[in-house]
Amino acid sequence: MTGDITVISGPTAVGKGTVVSALRRRCPELWVSVSATTRAPRPNERHGRDYLFVSDAEFDDLIARDGLLEWAVVHGKHRYGTPRRPVEEAVAAGRRVILEIDLQGARQVRSKLPGVRSIFLQPPSWEVLVERLVGRGTESDEGRARRLATARVELAAASEFDHIVVNEDLEQTVEELVGLLGLASTSSEGSS
Repeated sequence: MTGDITVISGPTAVGKGTVVSALRRRCPELWVSVSATTRAPRPNERHGRDYLFVSDAEFDDLIARDGLLEWAVVHGKHRYGTPRRPVEEAVAAGRRVILEIDLQGARQVRSKLPGVRSIFLQPPSWEVLVERLVGRGTESDEGRARRLATARVELAAASEFDHIVVNEDLEQTVEELVGLLGLASTSSEGSS
């Protein structure tokens, strides 16, 4: 599979989803993959929009059918993966593809598709990352500790990526991504 594919990765709570959503609003020609996961939806998350929420058996079936471009156990608990067929269809249609995935997935994709562009979103500081994670209020103390331990490992891998973008201000971050991807944005997006 060849095509214009960009991996956007970074640690938990760095704002990957927020940044990619804002980027999509600015550049609607982008096609963003929807990951499958075995975790339960958070408040306001919808199946098919935010994630494909699947059972363990459904995830096992995707693996058995080679239906995932990449997959991993994330934070030692739930599985996440990128369904292969929609990505292949988007590439075949000439779409510019964004994969918003974790470090393990990014490594798998880069090994299978060496020509992909990879961008690492980094927090302005460790303290800001912790604030963002705590501020979400979506994890227990145990879950937060697990995510922060994973985040330390992920931050140490930033140099593996083609580009590092510090996500301090949403509008600035999106502008930098638009430039890195060589896109023309269609509207101005605030940081709300």
